[in-house]
Amino acid sequence: MKEKNAWKVNGYLGILLIAACCGGGIALLIFGAPVIGVALLILAALFSTAITIVQPNQAMVLTFFGSYVGSIRESGLWLTVPLTLRQKVSLRVRNFNSAKLKVNDVDGNPIEIAAVVVFRVVDSAKASFDVDNYEQFVEIQSETALRHVATKYPYDVFGESGYSLRGNADEIAGQLTEELQERLAVAGVEVIEARLTHLAYSTEIASAMLQRQQAVAIIAARQKIVEGAVGMVQLAIAQLQQEGVIELDEERKAAMINNLLVAIVSDRSASPVINTGSLY
Repeated sequence: MKEKNAWKVNGYLGILLIAACCGGGIALLIFGAPVIGVALLILAALFSTAITIVQPNQAMVLTFFGSYVGSIRESGLWLTVPLTLRQKVSLRVRNFNSAKLKVNDVDGNPIEIAAVVVFRVVDSAKASFDVDNYEQFVEIQSETALRHVATKYPYDVFGESGYSLRGNADEIAGQLTEELQERLAVAGVEVIEARLTHLAYSTEIASAMLQRQQAVAIIAARQKIVEGAVGMVQLAIAQLQQEGVIELDEERKAAMINNLLVAIVSDRSASPVINTGSLY
């Protein structure tokens, strides 16, 4: 099924035609031509069934005794095919907010996820005849596509390479939009955008995953601290040796490195210990 334009003429001309048929029929009934008069009145009644009003951003789908005869997209008053059944289809842009779904990501972790889908009807014939209820079809397919995309990626990669639901929102939204468009094309629906609106671990593992995230953050911070401490120790020893303040053999150098690293890396204030004797 594919949308096509229905036959139509200006509705105001149709109203004048109906009025002319009614006036002529009544006049002929009065002045002695009842057969022609009745025929004109029947014609006027037939034309009156062909008057239809189309609102802006709306399509009127016409069927004539079970056959699809076309759609009217232009807003206004129209005279079209008589005795047709008309179905209104909105062409406006609409949003669908999915419920919070509980699914497992690619690692098997239970997560909660939800999305918003922005769509509109671009083919009124497909939306009317190829699916039973296109709005319900959009809802079900949106949740199905969201579940499918969520199971293909981990919630987070924790510093590793690769896509994740949390770290690659734009890429996930693009793939969700593409998959939804494939699913909804049969209903004559265009997907404008699809984006995640909610993403979180399920309550039963949220505490454990928070501890894991905190541990990863602590390790990353410690790595930065150690890198900075090593650089500071290297600069200190190099400057002492360059200025000739003190001669350091390997054992004294190792002791100084140990003391400096402990003082810099420790998360508490260092307590100085004064050695009044010799290292040896």
